[in-house]
Formats: sequence, C-alpha cells, structure tokens
Amino acid sequence: MKKFTLKPLPGDHLHLVHPQNLRIHYEQELNSAQFEAVTSVNGPHLIIAGAGTGKTRTIVYRVAYLVELGVKPDSVLLLTFTRKAAQEMLRKASILLDSRCDQISGGTFHSFANSVLRKYAGQLGYESNFTILDQTDAEDVVNLIRTKMKFDTREKRFPRKETLYDLYSRSFNTLTPLKDILALDYPQYIEQEADITALHAAFTMYKHEHNLMDYDDLLFHLAELLRKNKPVREILSDRFKYIMVDEYQDTNKVQAEIVHLLSHKHRNIMVVGDDAQCIYSFRGSTIRNILAFGQEYPDCRIIKLEENYRSTQPILNLANEILKHGTPTQ
Repeated sequence: MKKFTLKPLPGDHLHLVHPQNLRIHYEQELNSAQFEAVTSVNGPHLIIAGAGTGKTRTIVYRVAYLVELGVKPDSVLLLTFTRKAAQEMLRKASILLDSRCDQISGGTFHSFANSVLRKYAGQLGYESNFTILDQTDAEDVVNLIRTKMKFDTREKRFPRKETLYDLYSRSFNTLTPLKDILALDYPQYIEQEADITALHAAFTMYKHEHNLMDYDDLLFHLAELLRKNKPVREILSDRFKYIMVDEYQDTNKVQAEIVHLLSHKHRNIMVVGDDAQCIYSFRGSTIRNILAFGQEYPDCRIIKLEENYRSTQPILNLANEILKHGTPTQ
C-alpha cells in the first residue's frame, strides 16, 4: 500500500493529502458524528455515546483509520473494562482493514498495569515475578494479619476480613482517607479507626515483603511509577502516542490519573463514555471523571453520538425525560 503523506491542520488534527488512497469508505459507512469522531486524530477528545449509538463501531473504525494513516499500531493503546471487549474490537478492526490492527495494545487497565510493572517493578522495590492476589486471597491475607495482631480476640467486635478489605479498596479507588470512608460507610467502626489503620499499614508492608500485589496495587503502583519516575513516564508516553479509553464513565480517580499521566506529552487522548450511566460504582468509579474531562483538557473536542440504532423514538423520549431530572451521585 502506498504510504500516506500527512500534514498538520489547525488544532493539530491530521489530514490525508490523498484521501482517495483510503481502502475503507469511512464517510459512507458512518453517520456524520461517528465520522467526525473517527477522523479527529490529534489532541484530546471526549466522545459522548449512549447505548445503541454505535460506540463500538466508532472505536473499531477509528483503530482502522489510525492504522491507515500510517500510525504505528504498537503506538496505539486501547483501554477497556474487559479483555474480551478489547479483543473483540481489535478482531473487528482486523477484519475491517488487515492484521496490522492485531499489533495494537488493547486490554484492561489492570492487564496494562501488570505488563508495565513486570518490566519496571524494580523501580518500586518489587521483584518482576511478583504474585497477584485475587480478592479472596487478599482477604485471607488481611485475616492472617488480623489474627496475628490479635484484633480477632477483642471484646468489641472487630470488622471481618471482607469488610476490612472493602474499606481499604474503597479508600484507594476513591482517593479518600480511610477515616472518611469509615464515617461515611461504616460508622459503627469509627471508634476502631486507629486499629483499622494500623492493620492496613501491616497489610501493605506484608504484601511488599512477600512480593505480592492485589488488583488495587496494580493501579496504585502504576500511577505511582508514572507520577514519580519521569524517565519511565517519558518512555511510556513516547511509545503510546494515541490512547483510547472505552466506558470512561466507569473509571475511578486512579485510572483517570493514569490516563492523564500517560498522555501528558502528546495529549492524543480520546475517551468514550455515557454521562448518563455509571456501572462500576462499587469499584470507586466516578461519573465526575467524564464530567470533568473538559476542565482537565480545556481544548478538548466534544463529539456526541446521538443517532440511536436500538430504540424507537418514544422510548428515547421517555429515557431522556427521566435523565433530565437526574443528578450525578458520584
């Protein structure tokens, strides 16, 4: 295939000098809003896409479009909330264009964090062969320390391992002090704040000493690495020049920070989400991320996908009327 020649336009967007060389007829196969989202390349972008508006189709076509422009596939990072979703999108992009799309880095925040930390674990005092604890294993470690510290023998009932781990996870994912989480969600344990905090410190130390990370640690340590280690941040930002995040309304504060740090240099970040829904609130996700994206990136381009391909107009009218009276709770 003939290599495309690119030239910058106002706003740092890219334009094909020879658009007739495109293999895919993007304008014919997409509606106007989708086409705008797909062909807007450089700079920060916020794509508001409700259910049934062709969000996945838009991401798939944008992946193909970037590759057709001559962007190196391994410089594109697609972050989603399930590995299956990422694999399916890249599979569709490969069918749409060609196998170059398979070279794009796609996956969950946790899988991406794991791959980065395996390489740079030494920068954080970990060995690269650290073991990942799932939630059950992490709760068992909490219980082990709880027993060693003899908190299980107190006359006053001490929180169970599941409650303790939930406390620690909520505090981390929302970047909220432990005492505030206690006051808000577990006021019955507020008098035991000092012991709960001490156990958390011991839990953190135990994981480090035994080369263990739980799922929260993967995100925490990646954010810490990007925040404190400028050389590593520059390496990763130089590598991943185009970043896309699906379901941005379901990201938590730590994930939003990771995205911001990764894209700090090139600022070629496109987040896609629905500002009317937030599914994973129990993981600390916050709708505020998508609402505040324009404040984080004042020059961002906002594109709304509003043409619905699933619901009839009466259903859409009813849904819009309900949402009109809703307010963000996160």
